[in-house]
Amino acid sequence: MSISVLTKRADFLAANRGLRNARPGFVLLTRPNDGQGIRYGVTVTKKIGNAVVRNRMKRRFRELLRAALPEYGLPDHDHVLIGREGGVTRDFAQMAKELEIVLKQAAKGKGDPARRPRRGNRRGGK
Repeated sequence: MSISVLTKRADFLAANRGLRNARPGFVLLTRPNDGQGIRYGVTVTKKIGNAVVRNRMKRRFRELLRAALPEYGLPDHDHVLIGREGGVTRDFAQMAKELEIVLKQAAKGKGDPARRPRRGNRRGGK
């Protein structure tokens, strides 16, 4: 079973149309990837903090995924972790448990209810 890293933007955008499970420190997106094995990606936006904070959060997320995916990862799925406010200060063991829980939920096909679409043009239009 191979575990690889998502690098293309299109893969991240496709994962956004998949199953979504939110927790206080992160959001997990999962989506089937047509037999390409277990793949993962990490996203942390500038809203979270400066580069030092974002890089620390990405390191923590990569370690969480490396530990959890071999056992709980969905075969032939993309897994994307999105950082949320406070994810860098949350207890690592607690986040590992939460990731395990959401991976089990995703395996059952359970996700959070769909979000309402955003209104308006995000590029500053009316």
